Amino acid sequence: MSASVAIDDYLKTIYHHTEWQDERITPSQLAATLGLAPSSVTEMVQKLAAQGLVTHRPYGPISLTPAGEHRAAATIRRHRLVETWLVREFGYSWDEVHDEAEILEHAISDRLLARIAERLGNPAFDPHGDAIPDAAGHVQRVPFVLLGAASPGHVGTVLRVSDRDPALLRDIEESGLDVGATVRVTADGVLVYEQPLTLPAGAGEAVWLTA
Repeated sequence: MSASVAIDDYLKTIYHHTEWQDERITPSQLAATLGLAPSSVTEMVQKLAAQGLVTHRPYGPISLTPAGEHRAAATIRRHRLVETWLVREFGYSWDEVHDEAEILEHAISDRLLARIAERLGNPAFDPHGDAIPDAAGHVQRVPFVLLGAASPGHVGTVLRVSDRDPALLRDIEESGLDVGATVRVTADGVLVYEQPLTLPAGAGEAVWLTA
């Protein structure tokens, strides 16, 4: 892996961590997510800080600087546009696109990315409901709540389904739940268009609704 790609993967992971919750990522969490030794992560975080991409104090949480956030948003834009392109143009299912996009996000040119965005109509969200940053790094966000934290009686639109676990993603899709569906939370589960759904274990921590 080139140094540039490694930096982008670090910044992207830090950015992801606070997209759907407010707690900043710690070095140990970053190491676990990336599957790397804590000592390697500590060394890289120090390098990122020296380059002005993150702020960090020993054993404390890590934050992106404005420069780091801009670079991370650019990488995430590439990734999510590629995911959307693969689903719309090539018939990939939403649980198949992540690994492909991980490779292609580093391979396609800026010119091709611009053409892809134009062909897709400059989408604001990817197939999983994650926001696609625009060319300036800005994203559209609305207030949200995790399904598992929503109170009985809450009615909301499914904003996002996590793509972290492809098997869980497939099971959620097979249950009939999709991004954009209207959900009413009950004490026993959820109703979609007033029809009860049987969601797989783990769905409560992988689905986000409008607040």
